[in-house]
Amino acid sequence: MPSLTRVVLAEDEVLLREGLVGLLTRFDFTVCAAVGSAPELLDAAREHEPDLVLTDIRMPPGRRDDGLRAAVALRAERQHLPVVVLSQYVQTGYAAALLDSGDGQRVGYLLKDRVAEVTEFVDTLRRVTAGGTAIDPDVVRQLLHRPRDPLAALSAREREVLTLLAEGRSNASIASRLHVTEAAVGKHVGNILLKLDLPPSDDTNRRVLAVLTYLRADPTA
Repeated sequence: MPSLTRVVLAEDEVLLREGLVGLLTRFDFTVCAAVGSAPELLDAAREHEPDLVLTDIRMPPGRRDDGLRAAVALRAERQHLPVVVLSQYVQTGYAAALLDSGDGQRVGYLLKDRVAEVTEFVDTLRRVTAGGTAIDPDVVRQLLHRPRDPLAALSAREREVLTLLAEGRSNASIASRLHVTEAAVGKHVGNILLKLDLPPSDDTNRRVLAVLTYLRADPTA
């Protein structure tokens, strides 16, 4: 029997925290610790060395971006640590900070509303734990349609592909969603990376860098 994914959870709202504990347990995650502040998150993650950290962005003691800063600090210590952060509102700068942490992979940024979409939420946690990246679709849409779009060179189809790619979807998933072949998706991804001037490299995930190109270009981030 495969080992269960070990999670450290940080959420200051007691009812939501308990609800997340129940949901995670139901889907075969092991909650090592469930805490209500950023300092407690740091202590628990260092003690338990979990497979995944799931945290709200706004946490005590400052109730601003304390949870995010704690997550970024933990990824500075363990750059491969999978982290998913939850936010009440779309804040592209937060997504940029998370993607810029560690190795730029194994991160997720979701709006809290997504928790209600249980199957998709759990799939996202598993995808990030397995090495993927997942950015909330609302964040991606805001980036793609903001003024002074730095991605004017991309075609409409390439924008569609990149929207889905930025959500952390595989080529097969994108092909299914757009009703095209995987080969066609691969060609679009190649064109996107070429237009964003992201040459091949053995040391970086160019899909992540493509998303990061948006976030860094956002004048409000």
